[in-house]
Amino acid sequence: MAAKILIVTGDAAESLEVLYPFQRLREEGYDVHIAAPARKKLQFVVHDFEPGFDTYTEKPGYTWPADLAFSEVDPGQYVALVIPGGRAPEYLRGDPELRKILKSFFDADKPVAQICHGPLLTAAIGSLAGRRVTAYPALEIDMQAAGATFQDAEAVVDGTLVSARAWPDHSGWMREFLTVLRAKAPVT
Repeated sequence: MAAKILIVTGDAAESLEVLYPFQRLREEGYDVHIAAPARKKLQFVVHDFEPGFDTYTEKPGYTWPADLAFSEVDPGQYVALVIPGGRAPEYLRGDPELRKILKSFFDADKPVAQICHGPLLTAAIGSLAGRRVTAYPALEIDMQAAGATFQDAEAVVDGTLVSARAWPDHSGWMREFLTVLRAKAPVT
């Protein structure tokens, strides 16, 4: 049986930040599940940059079914966690079931990959204090407020935590995450 990896997300997650790791990790032989507040079809979004805008724009993206609700997740069955960005982390960080899941992965020192606004979730449970991370650059102040040292880099590895700024950094992010996974939770 293949090792399982959990992706936690919700509506308004960045399409590429969910589907790229989902497919890349499956390609490596991992069994990947997507969890959300409820089992339902999720509506992802596409963030892009348009001339004349000071920040990114948002358009409807792909839809994808959640495999299970946060309340159904047994973190002990998963070897690693992926936290995509987009706007989902903004409202998910207060979800008590998700907070328990996140805490379980950090308490067990399991590999965690976070990208873009995903670190808002790990900040919400106090798991960034004393760590080096990157995130969407506009979150630098949030990362510092959470006690982390922010680095504006394609991918930052701090122990079993691998972070990236946004979807243009996917290849570096997944390359570093797979290095951690192969050492800590190889495909069986």
